[in-house]
Amino acid sequence: MRPALLALLLASVTPAGAQSVPIPAAITADGVPAIPTSLADAVRPYLENRFATFQAWDPVTRGMLVTTRFGNAQQLHKLAMPGGARTQISFEAEPVPGGSYAPDGKTLLVGKDIGGNEFFQLYTLADGQLRLLTDGKSRNTGAVWSKDGKTIGYSSSRRNGTDSDLYLIDPADPTSDRKLVELKGGGWRFEDFSPDGRSAIVSQGQSVEKSDLYSIDLATGILTRLNRPGPNARYNGAKYAPDGTIFVTADVGNDFQRLGTINAKDGFKQLVTGPAQWDVDEFDIAEDGSFIAIIRNEAGISKLYLIDPKTGAITGQPKLPTGIVGGLEIAPWGDIGFSMTSATSPSDAWSVNPATLAATRWTFSETGGLDAARNREAELVTVKSFDGLLVSGFLTRPDPAKFPGKRPLIIDIHGGPEGQSQPGYLGTDNYLVNELGIAVFHPNVRGSTGYGKRFVALDNGPYKREDSVKDIGALLDSLAARPEIDASRIAVTGGSYGGYMCYAAAIRFGDRLRSGVCIVAISNFVTFLENTQGYRRDLRRVEYGDERNLGQRLKLTEISPLTRASELKIPLMVVTGGNDPRVPASEAGQMVDAVRNNGGRAWHILAANEGHGYRKKENRDYEFLATLTFWQQTLLK
Repeated sequence: MRPALLALLLASVTPAGAQSVPIPAAITADGVPAIPTSLADAVRPYLENRFATFQAWDPVTRGMLVTTRFGNAQQLHKLAMPGGARTQISFEAEPVPGGSYAPDGKTLLVGKDIGGNEFFQLYTLADGQLRLLTDGKSRNTGAVWSKDGKTIGYSSSRRNGTDSDLYLIDPADPTSDRKLVELKGGGWRFEDFSPDGRSAIVSQGQSVEKSDLYSIDLATGILTRLNRPGPNARYNGAKYAPDGTIFVTADVGNDFQRLGTINAKDGFKQLVTGPAQWDVDEFDIAEDGSFIAIIRNEAGISKLYLIDPKTGAITGQPKLPTGIVGGLEIAPWGDIGFSMTSATSPSDAWSVNPATLAATRWTFSETGGLDAARNREAELVTVKSFDGLLVSGFLTRPDPAKFPGKRPLIIDIHGGPEGQSQPGYLGTDNYLVNELGIAVFHPNVRGSTGYGKRFVALDNGPYKREDSVKDIGALLDSLAARPEIDASRIAVTGGSYGGYMCYAAAIRFGDRLRSGVCIVAISNFVTFLENTQGYRRDLRRVEYGDERNLGQRLKLTEISPLTRASELKIPLMVVTGGNDPRVPASEAGQMVDAVRNNGGRAWHILAANEGHGYRKKENRDYEFLATLTFWQQTLLK
């Protein structure tokens, strides 16, 4: 590393007279020191990386709809051909996270919230203008087109803020909006419309382990259950084939998600689609029914296969770079569209020709002028936890030629907990690895998805919750023993549930950790459950426990980081959004107050115009620069 840059990064305060980075208008930075603009200048290329996400095929032009960001927030863009110009078509102050075309391509539907509050509204977009379809207040999600493009099915919380009722609307006439059926629970959604337009598939998600699947009559709202009663099973992504056969992934009689068919008479019937060890994450069916494309999650790596819908036999496997694939959609003419990211590439839009299996990259997202090929590939690390369970994660190490000897380490824990860390593009965190020589480890502790339904249930409820924290201890033991890791310089970070894990690890393993950056984090399970939005409260009670039950409430209180805040001795940086509907900002405020009242050190960043994680570039940039400043003061010294 250049001596001047090293001196800059090790400076703990901005020198007198030096310029500092402006704090964005929406951010309150409590306890955060001034950040020198020289740091922002040094980091600049890493702040300018972009990504593009495939959203849909345009049935009229055969082009793509993608999201990317050229201003402060991601917007929708059209793409006429591979490598072509991205033509922006939405121009909102808030991010526009996605869109979909009617089957005839004449209407474009989008969803958007305000300030990250996740109370999404549905709109049509034409000539750069949004036209509101929903009520402007409630949460409206899961919009699905009918095959003739005349109807959209979606779920809405407008009746009471808690339950998700099902609605139908003709997007050409917003006054046609009608409630199809009132339902109990926040997990209801449309999956697909039948080819004849008389019925649809809807699902009720009750937890990561359990859901039910129904056919609903669109004239009467009468539900007919498709899955048979029995042990808990999860059904995902149900779709009609052209002949009316319903395909779905499910873990019925299996530890992993498998592709199969389902109907009310026979229940779920599995297709044979390769090793039973891995989940089928996604699938789509060709419009003529000739093939199905599936994505299989193989130890965190995505593999794309084409299969025969009658036998499940694999008929083709495109050659793709090692990485993560998602967002499958097969065009009416057969091409398969998707997004893909890897350690050496930000997320970009791709397609595969099903006849030749040739893969084509459509977008080439900017990386701030940096050569992304120099980014380091992650290494899979697997260890035995305290009870013999195998847990794993992905370790990205700096180049040993540039950074010889023992290196600092940051353990970055994913949220969910029903999530999975996979070896994708690190974005701004590539700066930590490439320029500061910090190793980064992304663990998948018990409760993570991708390793079967038994594994995902091992942390359920308040009495098993801390077992996942013990997994971090086992991984910490293994990583600290590696010759390339400096065991005296290890820190922890994480967001959402990973933020809880950040607090919990900082308390339990504080004698082995230097510091922690805990983002949109649960600090008290009881206050979290009482204050999270009503539409998701019951779903979270299944995972964490029910605070209304006295015994569980006591246990939830006992294991909450806020209860043990006096034991937290390492410096913290706490990041939250003022509009967060999942983990309210009060969770951060009470933890920061407790740490400071106990004589501890805590920086606190609050963005009034953000929700569960920062989405606007000016806020994300400031958060990263503040995090770098925190690491320089607490980890790199």
